[in-house]
Amino acid sequence: MAEQTETAPEAPRHTLFEDVQGIVFGTAMMAVGLGLLQHLGLVTGQTAGLSLLISKWTGLGFGPVFFVINLPFYWFGFVRMGRRFTIKTFAAVGLMSFFSMVQPHVLNFEGVNPYAGAVIAGMILAAGLLAVFRHGASMGGFGILALFFQDRFGFRAGWFQMAVDAMVFALAAITISPFTLLLSVIGAAVMNAIIGINHRRDRYVAM
Repeated sequence: MAEQTETAPEAPRHTLFEDVQGIVFGTAMMAVGLGLLQHLGLVTGQTAGLSLLISKWTGLGFGPVFFVINLPFYWFGFVRMGRRFTIKTFAAVGLMSFFSMVQPHVLNFEGVNPYAGAVIAGMILAAGLLAVFRHGASMGGFGILALFFQDRFGFRAGWFQMAVDAMVFALAAITISPFTLLLSVIGAAVMNAIIGINHRRDRYVAM
């Protein structure tokens, strides 16, 4: 008798409340992580890193720069990833921009060891990104491309982001000192390693 194969039940979607709390948590954590990086004078990769550099170069606030720089990517997200993903991503970017503007008024950092700060910021940013990813959104920009390549070609989002980070850090090298750049790379490596290990759709498929 031929063996019958059982089909795994389809994973349930997150409820609206679960999506809201997950995206709020993720964006709040990212705002804290970015605030810690800014306090230490460090940068990171991806769209956030590019926004930090533009903020340094122009003196404009990170929140508004991050929101505006993401605008061109939404059409690609809508065409490639769908309306649901794009709406969630737009909300996540808006929330993170808002939290980044509020964070200095409610949370300050003092006496942070730069080595520990770089690693901890990477961990906090990774936790925030994982929460946002697992609720069917991204932080826009290159994150949309990272998720697209992972979903379509199986190329891990974390590894894709590492390649983009290399380009962002090449720009950062003309702005910050070699020591600051090294700490920034350490923080980004921690963040991307955690994402690369943990963000797997074959293990976590609810959206």
